[in-house]
Amino acid sequence: MTIQKNIIIEGKHNKPILVDVFYTEDNSPKPIVIFCHGYKGFKDWGAWDLMANAFAEAGFCFIKFNFSHNGGTVEQPIDFPDLDAFGKNNYTKELDDLETVIDWCFNNDPIKPIGDLENIGLIGHSRGGGIVTIKAEEDSRIQKVVSLAGVCDFGKRTATIGDLEQWKTEGVKYVLNGRTKQQMPHYYQFYEDFIANKERLNIKRAVSHLKIPYLIVHGNADTSVLIDEAYQLHKWNNNSELHIVEGANHVFGAHHPWLEKKMSTLLLTATYKIINFLK
Repeated sequence: MTIQKNIIIEGKHNKPILVDVFYTEDNSPKPIVIFCHGYKGFKDWGAWDLMANAFAEAGFCFIKFNFSHNGGTVEQPIDFPDLDAFGKNNYTKELDDLETVIDWCFNNDPIKPIGDLENIGLIGHSRGGGIVTIKAEEDSRIQKVVSLAGVCDFGKRTATIGDLEQWKTEGVKYVLNGRTKQQMPHYYQFYEDFIANKERLNIKRAVSHLKIPYLIVHGNADTSVLIDEAYQLHKWNNNSELHIVEGANHVFGAHHPWLEKKMSTLLLTATYKIINFLK
């Protein structure tokens, strides 16, 4: 297996995007899968490398990346050394970053011989589920899309980061990261960007207009993004496929750091469901 880690590509917002590529070497062009992490997430979280291995072994070219403003840096791509960047992140930056990675697949000579550019799928975890669905609806290069414990609504999350007037006055709100104990800033621009792009960032609109195969995978023990959100997504698109993983939490039994040699049973179940769908 070939694994290329921490490839640096230029983002559109003056910060680099770090990319990992996983594939097995043979002479056939492979379907490309691009994975987007979620809120307070990163490409090297928990068992994502093991998931990437499984996709590569199944014949895919698997690409995962850090959003440019996720709070990581080139020197330290794990966790959140750059909280200022985290505070300057927003949904449209993440959509731009994903577009940059898709463009990179088309313009990148090492990927061209490996990847089948006519067969690109997107997977998004949590908040990333909303990002990939919006991008899949607006970008005709995408052939299939998967929401993994994905959210159904950005609006209610954007407005509930705190009291809006106080947020506007102070310019910043903080959210505690339970694992790292950091106070993660959200600058008021996050709300302003959402309001300015409300129609584009409407996940219901994107899901309803999707014309490509769409899989929703969700655990029924998810307390971070309730399974009701998966039912909503499924309801909005008659052609979507819903797969419920019994007993799975938001991260399908994984955690960070993940020191096991194998994925959790629940993540394995979700992974093979997605592999079969994308095939």
